[in-house]
Amino acid sequence: MKLRHVVAAALSTTVLSSGLVSAQTVFTVSSWLPPTHTLSTVQKNWCDLLEKESTGRMKCNILPKGVVAAPGTFDAVRDGLADISYTVDGYTPGRFINTQVAEFPFLGDSAVPTSVAYQRIYSKYFAPLGEHRGVKVLGVFTHGPGIIFNSKKPVATAADAASLKFRIGGGNINELSKAMGWNTTLKAAPESFELMSTGVMDGTFFPDESVASFKLSMVKHATTFPGGLYNTSFVFMMNPGKYNALAPQDKAVVDKLSGEVAARMFGEGWPRTAKNPGCRTYHGRQGFCESSGRQAGLPGNQVGGQRPGQGSEEPQRRARGVPRRNRQGEVNPGPPERPCRAG
Repeated sequence: MKLRHVVAAALSTTVLSSGLVSAQTVFTVSSWLPPTHTLSTVQKNWCDLLEKESTGRMKCNILPKGVVAAPGTFDAVRDGLADISYTVDGYTPGRFINTQVAEFPFLGDSAVPTSVAYQRIYSKYFAPLGEHRGVKVLGVFTHGPGIIFNSKKPVATAADAASLKFRIGGGNINELSKAMGWNTTLKAAPESFELMSTGVMDGTFFPDESVASFKLSMVKHATTFPGGLYNTSFVFMMNPGKYNALAPQDKAVVDKLSGEVAARMFGEGWPRTAKNPGCRTYHGRQGFCESSGRQAGLPGNQVGGQRPGQGSEEPQRRARGVPRRNRQGEVNPGPPERPCRAG
């Protein structure tokens, strides 16, 4: 009997010392968005990839709901209430400054190139400044082009927008909307349904995907802008104590899946915005009315009309009735006018 115990102990020591058995690291993962939202699903996909790349040494325990509301997520990860999560930098005004470079108007029509470009800028310039000190940054990213959604009427002019009440998510759009004299209130995205369904707000500024994710069936009108009216800066992060406790080989796996890999994954989660304005079927619903920011009469490079870098003479030419011409000098009539009916 005694010999049996000695043999068993020896075998256990041999197995452990050979590395055949190792402790598994489990990350507590929090999401303040619904499980079906693109950010929740991408975060899960990243966790699945983490488990695969580490051959099971690391895995995620995704909680059924967020440990805190969206604005408190950064501090929750920093303080260890959750090991991994993401948040919007603009939800805590004044705390993150350099991140606003990813929130300017007209940055692009797809979240993939804007997210990857933002990640490269962040890694080179902002990370050394300690922009998100207190957490291990796994990646930064943006959503798709920002759109004006509302339930009341088409927004075809700046005055139309000024007559409505909008929820916004913070960041540069705060300053832009103030400059335009619009009535906006900073609230986290999950509050949009209640705010609009109760009539507290007439609309919200969102990327295309979020109307379906938050079940905003009351939305009837959208105004799109070339490259987006605005964008939003996100950070995907890990508790630094959890990261520092990892074995070197596991740190290497986390690092491999961070930066541009994570930025691209989150960017690809946002679908492209439809490019042709007009009345169309929107997320399976007929009668949704979409307008273009090109028609909105909004001033220059601030909100609509031109993208940065386009000639400043174009609005003046149109105001004088001078037709737009292509590079060969031929008149370009532009897209035909389409009647738009609200559903």
